[in-house]
Amino acid sequence: MRRALVVLGLALCGFLVLPVAPAAAHPLGNFSVNRYAGLTLHPYRVDAVVVADVAELPTLQDPAPSCAEAAGALTVSVARSRLEWTVDSSSLALTDGAGGLKTSRLECRLTAPAALGAGPAAVTVDNGFRADRIGWRELAATGIGVRLDGSSVPGATISDELRRYPDDLLSSPPDVRSASFTAVPDRAAAAAAAAPARASGAGLAGPLAGAERWLDSVVGGARLTPLVGLLAVLLALVLGAAHAALPGHGKTVMAAYLAGRAGRPRDAVAVGATVTLTHTGGVIALGLLLTTFAGVAGESVLGWLGVASGVLVAAIGLGALLSALRRRRAHHHAHAHGHEHSHGPGRWGIAGLGVAGGLVPSPSALVVLLGAIALGRTAFGILLVFAYGLGMAATLTAAGLLLIRVRDRFAGRLRLLERWRRAWPPATAALIVVVGLGLAGRALSTIA
Repeated sequence: MRRALVVLGLALCGFLVLPVAPAAAHPLGNFSVNRYAGLTLHPYRVDAVVVADVAELPTLQDPAPSCAEAAGALTVSVARSRLEWTVDSSSLALTDGAGGLKTSRLECRLTAPAALGAGPAAVTVDNGFRADRIGWRELAATGIGVRLDGSSVPGATISDELRRYPDDLLSSPPDVRSASFTAVPDRAAAAAAAAPARASGAGLAGPLAGAERWLDSVVGGARLTPLVGLLAVLLALVLGAAHAALPGHGKTVMAAYLAGRAGRPRDAVAVGATVTLTHTGGVIALGLLLTTFAGVAGESVLGWLGVASGVLVAAIGLGALLSALRRRRAHHHAHAHGHEHSHGPGRWGIAGLGVAGGLVPSPSALVVLLGAIALGRTAFGILLVFAYGLGMAATLTAAGLLLIRVRDRFAGRLRLLERWRRAWPPATAALIVVVGLGLAGRALSTIA
């Protein structure tokens, strides 16, 4: 009944928009499921430590992880015979995450009999636990009384069993799902596990990381006073503006389009407003989808939205390129006053540019919204998302207005610049096509 009310509330507010800033609670993002399996091979058995570190959104959406699930997903075969695991111990802990949501950590100790003491035996390992989820995938294997020849994995964990993630690997986390080696009896030399890496835990970089964490704590806090609520809304505005100032969000494409198509100040305002509405609506729609359908993988949805955004940008650029080439052929005569007719951007181009800029919602905005929904603060969560979108729009609009002012101030003062202006429309349109295809390709590469 509560979920139905939440869905109804979101549907009634579907015209609003959702903002985003990176969430601090989980090192690889709020969609991630991080997996580790460490094997210790003995002459007559194999022991395994299996760990899953589950971020906020999978914890909210998916069934609670269990050691039975983990044991079924960890396939170890000795001489092509699959081992049958027995669970020695298990634990599942929930901890507070971003936006008042929970993260979960599953730890399992498994054991299985294996004939490794008689002679060399081929061993294969595959960990398929929650394979559809993005995240850190780590395998390790060592032996006691058994030597591992040709092993493709390290002898010890590099993350302290998903407790401490090395800073230098967070941008490109390991994706080790399988391993193979030969186990050879060697009682003279027991393999010693290397000490795990002890990298200090890293929070979000940048001066706004603490502000983002405070906003998450406000959403998930037990008490919410009017003053704290007002401060949270103002902070969401600032975070949205700062987030839009980071690389991305179509600022380059918007600048090229407005410059190449003689954009006006109202066009820059229209782009900013469309980005706000699209981004807010996208966050709310995705939040509604994730709370209604547990089987939907949010990271895959974001990936496809990124592809759609890139394709839309490329289509806008292609339309602008064809239009510029047609005008060039039609107006290939000299003008008495040395200038060309002004051709402002079309409505559809401006609208498409704003939609493309706001189409991909931020995972951290989803955390804010879903955390508010979980505590019955749906309206407050939507308000924060809308404030975040307004902050984004302010930055993008200011960037567009600044570009137009600089263009109008210096255009025509230099002959070289005047010649370049004649080439702007087709050149910038071609640039937009290239950027759009690049965005689509990058997003497509993230979809498993």
